[in-house]
Amino acid sequence: MYTLGISAYYHDSAACIIRNGLIMAAAQEERFTRKKHDPSFPIHATQFCLDHAQIRFEDVEKIVFYDKPFIKFERILETFYAIAPKGIGAFVKHIPEWIKEKIFFKKLLKDGLNEVARGNHKNCKILFSEHHLSHAAWAYYTSQFDESAILTIDGVGEWTTTAIFSAKGNEITVLKEQHFPHSLGLLYSSFTQYLGFKVNDGEYKMMGLAPYGNHKSDNYKFYRQKIEKELVDLYQDGSIQLNMRYFEFLYGERMISSKKWETLFGTPLRKEDEPIEQKHCDFALAAQDITEEAVLNLAREAKKITGMKNLCLAGGVAYNCVANGRLLNEGIFHNVFVPPAVGDSGSAGGAALASYYLQNEVPRIKEEFLKNKISFLGPAYSTQHIEAFLLAKNIAFEKIVNRTELCKKAASLLVNGAVIGWMQGRMEFGARALGARSIIASPQSPNIQRIVNQKIKFRESFRPFAPVMLEEDLESYFKMSEVSPYMGLVTQIKDEFQKKLPDNFQQLSIVEKSRVEKSTFPGITHVDYSSRIQTVDKTTNPNFWPLLKAYKDLTGNSLLINTSFNVKDEPIVCSPEDAYRCFMKTEMDYLFLGEFFLTKKK
Repeated sequence: MYTLGISAYYHDSAACIIRNGLIMAAAQEERFTRKKHDPSFPIHATQFCLDHAQIRFEDVEKIVFYDKPFIKFERILETFYAIAPKGIGAFVKHIPEWIKEKIFFKKLLKDGLNEVARGNHKNCKILFSEHHLSHAAWAYYTSQFDESAILTIDGVGEWTTTAIFSAKGNEITVLKEQHFPHSLGLLYSSFTQYLGFKVNDGEYKMMGLAPYGNHKSDNYKFYRQKIEKELVDLYQDGSIQLNMRYFEFLYGERMISSKKWETLFGTPLRKEDEPIEQKHCDFALAAQDITEEAVLNLAREAKKITGMKNLCLAGGVAYNCVANGRLLNEGIFHNVFVPPAVGDSGSAGGAALASYYLQNEVPRIKEEFLKNKISFLGPAYSTQHIEAFLLAKNIAFEKIVNRTELCKKAASLLVNGAVIGWMQGRMEFGARALGARSIIASPQSPNIQRIVNQKIKFRESFRPFAPVMLEEDLESYFKMSEVSPYMGLVTQIKDEFQKKLPDNFQQLSIVEKSRVEKSTFPGITHVDYSSRIQTVDKTTNPNFWPLLKAYKDLTGNSLLINTSFNVKDEPIVCSPEDAYRCFMKTEMDYLFLGEFFLTKKK
């Protein structure tokens, strides 16, 4: 039995194919179209999934969409009715598009499916999951838990913005919901917009900026007090109440009322191209702290009403790995699971899994959802394909068939300070590069963060990099024992590796702070000694493990910088062509494409 899951028409559209409850393939549309966060129907991703499974539409029993468009349209109409006559301009402007997408949604969906050249889909059942159920199903069914509390937090689905579920066996039951417009995800996006970053794209930038803030500064105290007093009320049961006088997302145009926020905080809304100042860092820190407090309240409430020892997290806010790390440290739950692709892309898989497991009395086959079996789900390219591309483009290369020798070669280059592009095996599903489409460097060079940010990623200099390491090395270097194969958790590097900050650290500029060595491994230590952790084991990440082992054999440690193989405002690379193009327009030194080794100088 094949089930095809689809998410589309908002952001990060994706497709996922499962067979008898097991995931065969999944990918985001952006990786094929090269349009970051592409919201369009996932024609290419769907084609890939069917091709990988070697089936046609005639073999697919169900096609499951990740939310319920009619209910979402109902919410839009009721919202505009409640605020009328405000928002009439946006209503008139967008109503034809909404009618097409929501009222005639099945036709829109079928038109998208018609673009996929894989047979006839007319006999496929088309079903619709609920938005937060899709999130919950992705998190729970891909976990190793027999029972768990589930917490889903994002902007908004149909009406729900946050939900607490309990799960046992195959069953998932919703216990509590927060409804639109009161949304932790929309609040965080509002903070993001105020700081001059793009909504649904720049939230992780604000998270990375927050540690540059100062808890002791007057600015931080002022911003924190204003947020708590004027913008949002946090309650012990995890619910929140937004003061809607300060927000404009009800009208369908912007997140916030710029003038009211500027008056409230006494600071102009930052434009995207304006420099980042200390006051922006202090604001980001206050916003992050408020978010973490709300997440902890929700987790305590989930524990209280479920009594379970395990927690699964999903929804866009679950990409906030700083909040996840704090949640883990608080010890509210014994185990916390954060899958890859926790946003809307993963909901394509969640919709398919929910349909299968909730409608069939079949046991879950948990061994098929072990580490990384839910991450490396995208396309792989054969040796023949890569070699044909290189020959056709007359590109100089060296072929190293023996994987051990290939990894030794890469490790020796890394030890000598090189930055390499690394494309091996099947592409990752989700926003994190986990060793299949990665840019890798040694974290021990004092200038490596600046070099990779400015000369390779072409992004803001304050942005930190994640460390990747062998799973068995985690507790030797970091204050955490929970493995983190999907970069979903943040913790601090151990005290013995930390370096004392200068006495005038808080008076330094952001750029100057970013250049201060915080640890023995400056390339992967953020300004507050934190790191977003990725752990690798031999069994489930066999293409990446030998490289880390070879590097450890040379240096005594397995810590490397691992960042996504892309530049600012572009999706992670998918094909050899994408990887070569990215390699050539950056200052990466070497590129490893499967068995092929490319040198920039050649």
